[in-house]
Amino acid sequence: MVTESAGRRSQPIAYLFLLPSLLVFGVFVFYPLFFSLWSSFTNWSLISLSTDYVGFSNYLTLLEDTRFWNALRNTGYYTLGVVPVGTVSSLLLAVAMNQKLLGERVFRTILFLPVITSTAIIAIVWTFLFDPDIGLLAYYLARIGFTTNAWLRVPEYAMPAIILVSIWKNLGFNMVIFLAGLQSIPASLYEAADMDGANRIQQFFYITLPQLMPTTTFVIVMSVISSFQVFDQVYVMTRGGPLFSTETLVQYIYHHGFETFQMSYASTVAVALLAIVLALTLVQLRLLDRDVN
Repeated sequence: MVTESAGRRSQPIAYLFLLPSLLVFGVFVFYPLFFSLWSSFTNWSLISLSTDYVGFSNYLTLLEDTRFWNALRNTGYYTLGVVPVGTVSSLLLAVAMNQKLLGERVFRTILFLPVITSTAIIAIVWTFLFDPDIGLLAYYLARIGFTTNAWLRVPEYAMPAIILVSIWKNLGFNMVIFLAGLQSIPASLYEAADMDGANRIQQFFYITLPQLMPTTTFVIVMSVISSFQVFDQVYVMTRGGPLFSTETLVQYIYHHGFETFQMSYASTVAVALLAIVLALTLVQLRLLDRDVN
């Protein structure tokens, strides 16, 4: 039995082991966070290198910035497209992959491959697939009688195309999480349901879904956070076009920070994004936690 004095003597050793992780978090997480918050109250620019304090001037400008609201609207549109469809699709795939099927491990591997593939590479491949002139997708659609559209060049189709690519890429990741949740459900619950005469559909709605609520909460919350951080596929496939119809908040931050070099305004948008994501996360946790309990 460890005595209280021995526990106190081991505390410095524990902090020593924690030090590398704390340094990494301090340098790459906490310092950039507080530095961004501080710079949002200045007029810091990479061109003039001036750092004069301007108070809430950047935030007042943000409230009247129509391009910011457009980026926020596009990000919300992307999130509403990716999260529900991606969550339901990955859940159904997980249920299918949880069955004892021939070659199930092969199918799991194939479905997970896009997750470990570079987002930029995937975006480049899908850009060629969507091309109305040389794309394979347009070619085969034309062969079966469908008219092809320049999806990434038309505002109405550009964002749905990006949403499709994002759902396809993240499908395997959420599927694996749901698989872990499914395999943690006690088999005795299904056995009891079989004895009571419940069919597969009833078992799914009255056993599987309620038991998966903690897993579903995690998937939804993480998917929303990830969706508000979307950048790679948008930047590669459309650069925010056409007509700013796919410009998201992170790309707008990139535009001000590394294209116009207005780092203070980029920090302001970043702080606003942090506040939005934090508020949405708290609301989701409150609502989903109520369903769990």
